[in-house]
Amino acid sequence: MGIVAGLDSSSESTRIVVCDTDTGAVIKQGYAPHPVGGSGDVDPQAWLMSLGEAAEGGLLEGVQAIGVSAQQHGLLALDAGGVLVRPALVGNDKRAQSAAADLTEALGGRTAWAQAVGAVPTASQPVAKLRWLTRNEPDAAHRVAELMQPHDWLVWQLLGRPVRRTTDRGTASSSGYWSAADGSWRPDLVQLALGHQVRLPEVIGPAEAAGHTPEGLLISAGTGETMAAAFGLGVGVGDAVISLGASGSVFSVHHEALADPTGTILSYADATGMHLPVVHTLNAVRALRGTAELLGTDLEGLSALAMKSTPGSYGLVLLPYLEGERTPHLPHTAGTLTGLRRESMKPEHLARAAFEGMLCGLADALDVLRGRGVQVRRVFLLGPAADLQAVRAIAPAVLGAQVVVVQPADYAALGAARQAAWALGVSHGTHSPHEPPRWLAAASQVFEPGEDLPVGQSVRQQYVAVREQIHPGAFEPEALGSGDVEAGAPETAGQGTADGYGAGGYEAGGYGAM
Repeated sequence: MGIVAGLDSSSESTRIVVCDTDTGAVIKQGYAPHPVGGSGDVDPQAWLMSLGEAAEGGLLEGVQAIGVSAQQHGLLALDAGGVLVRPALVGNDKRAQSAAADLTEALGGRTAWAQAVGAVPTASQPVAKLRWLTRNEPDAAHRVAELMQPHDWLVWQLLGRPVRRTTDRGTASSSGYWSAADGSWRPDLVQLALGHQVRLPEVIGPAEAAGHTPEGLLISAGTGETMAAAFGLGVGVGDAVISLGASGSVFSVHHEALADPTGTILSYADATGMHLPVVHTLNAVRALRGTAELLGTDLEGLSALAMKSTPGSYGLVLLPYLEGERTPHLPHTAGTLTGLRRESMKPEHLARAAFEGMLCGLADALDVLRGRGVQVRRVFLLGPAADLQAVRAIAPAVLGAQVVVVQPADYAALGAARQAAWALGVSHGTHSPHEPPRWLAAASQVFEPGEDLPVGQSVRQQYVAVREQIHPGAFEPEALGSGDVEAGAPETAGQGTADGYGAGGYEAGGYGAM
């Protein structure tokens, strides 16, 4: 028996969990906000200050290994001496939107990018930030000699800034210049974006150690928040995860990378050797909040109202595209409410239509993955909205799968700790590099579609009929694009600090060992 720690440095805070290596039981926890804002230009020293505060009071005493999870898509550009040429550019910085579109065309379009790295450039990705830097800060761009993302930089700092720089498959796959399918960097894409070659970190395996601190503490490979949260949850092949934030995301574990020329699917690598295809929606809980405000209530009140209605909401259908939409690609549209009749014009029917519309929109995203051969037998729902009675009652039948609602926990930090235990076990010869430690499953409640499945699928059909009438062919390949609106990643459940989930995307079955 030993103890390990997982730290998650999100866009707003640092969370640390100290766990038993054998069971994953949490022994101690620490938390500290970041002392600066989480958007635009950020001094990464703030992340270290937050880490130090979260670890106060001897939190890490006796710990044998640490795993690091961090916000994705940040860019740290360093000069030849390892000094930052400018503050970090973080993932929710949207300044690179036109740069992303320019890069898409420069390589030959969406298909070329999908084949190269499994994702069409978006403003959040480091590759687009490089093009923005070249255009807007040419002097700084000219000095760039190496690139890191937040997780890479934190690991490097913990190790005492050694000559060796490392990253993992998950973080690398978020860059826009690493191919999850080939498992290799694409320096030509860095050249395309920045205009010259740079040093990139060594991509190490899931169970490998990045090194040891000057005090002898093992630091594991680390990974991005989405990948760490998936590992902490213990999801495997056949599982999908839906994150219910203001916007939404759907990801699943798959055995291969998916090249999607439409840009709808982002093909990431995970923290065990498998892959994490991700689909984003721009509208999830924001549709519920908007409806609640309209009806003069809150989310709990909206849920109680919805439960007074019946499936199908007396014919009301809400297309919840309040901020435009990414899935399907309708960046400039607005939401639509149809089916108004005298008998349907009641608060409870509008409330239910909001829940059904949100969940049908997420089911559309789930079907994008299913349409590419991704198995979905059960769906994990993350975020505070998953606790609403209406969500739990409606989701299984509408999504067409068993729904698992897990107890709130810092799953990204837990995933980082589990990885640390894995690397520690491999270094001691007690674990296989192909099989992560078997930790206790996340505490959860399970909801089955049961006899309501046909009714739920009728609700879906009603929704799809309206969507096709208002936006015909929205899911046809030629109608889908890389998106000139971003997926709202900072707002998805699991990427904030208040939702209790700690996140916001190796061998088969690695996740299932939990």
